[in-house]
Amino acid sequence: MTTTAPAPSRLALYLDLIRWNRPAGTYLLLWPTLSALWIAAQGFPGWHLLVVFVLGTFLMRSAGCAVNDVADRDFDKHVKRTAQRPVTSGALSVKAALVFGAALALIAFGLVLTTNTPTIAWSFAALAVSIFYPFTKRFFSMPQAVLGVAFSFGIPMAFSAVQGTVPAVAWWLLVGNLFWVLAYDTEYAMVDRDDDLKIGIRTSAITLGRFDVVGVMLFYAAFIAIWAAIGVALGMGLFYFAGLGVAAGIAAWHYTLIRTRTREGCFKAFRLNHWLGFVVFVGVLVDFAVR
Repeated sequence: MTTTAPAPSRLALYLDLIRWNRPAGTYLLLWPTLSALWIAAQGFPGWHLLVVFVLGTFLMRSAGCAVNDVADRDFDKHVKRTAQRPVTSGALSVKAALVFGAALALIAFGLVLTTNTPTIAWSFAALAVSIFYPFTKRFFSMPQAVLGVAFSFGIPMAFSAVQGTVPAVAWWLLVGNLFWVLAYDTEYAMVDRDDDLKIGIRTSAITLGRFDVVGVMLFYAAFIAIWAAIGVALGMGLFYFAGLGVAAGIAAWHYTLIRTRTREGCFKAFRLNHWLGFVVFVGVLVDFAVR
């Protein structure tokens, strides 16, 4: 006699919705945001801003997952990896997911209210891009570029929170980080390329075609080159460039994972990308700490 597994609790469904047990996405947002926070403050930014941006990053990534799953629910059911997501499977209603996502975004906005007026204003632009991104897969050949803007918006917000303005260097950091997002999300798109072709959504992996691996490596190179140039312009020290050097080594290792285009290799490369962002942040942190 076989027994049926009990249905997941309501709490378990909400935790699954925000990828609680898969925090890599939060780290991908967090490390460049913290790097920008340290650069803007020329060192430790203070506990208040650190708490605001760490919690805010987690909350907005979680809210973004809810919006993404609602927007993609009719696509996700055709992809084996995503078919059992709570909204796609019907375990959680669209209304419940949106209400939960809105509540998380509202809490994040409450944190932003403790900063300053320019940062509050920028938070609306960040929210708009985050909501817009999931729908770009229907008409834009490189939706990962829009994700790159969404996943990099913590950078100008960090400068705004520290300095009350967003200087040119913040936008250059954003552009560089956008290329990193293009690299790792193209790896992610390579995992689902066959399914995505069948259901008709657009991704950078499909657009790049047989140049996907070359594209990923060029995106990595652009990210590291732009952040290195910024480091030179800002007079950053040895540890900053050491962090970028280790990041370049990680990117080179990722080439060995994706060059054969296996689902396992591409997903592993994507899943471990947060370490690349982490070593860059450590380089920034240590560089300021030893001054």
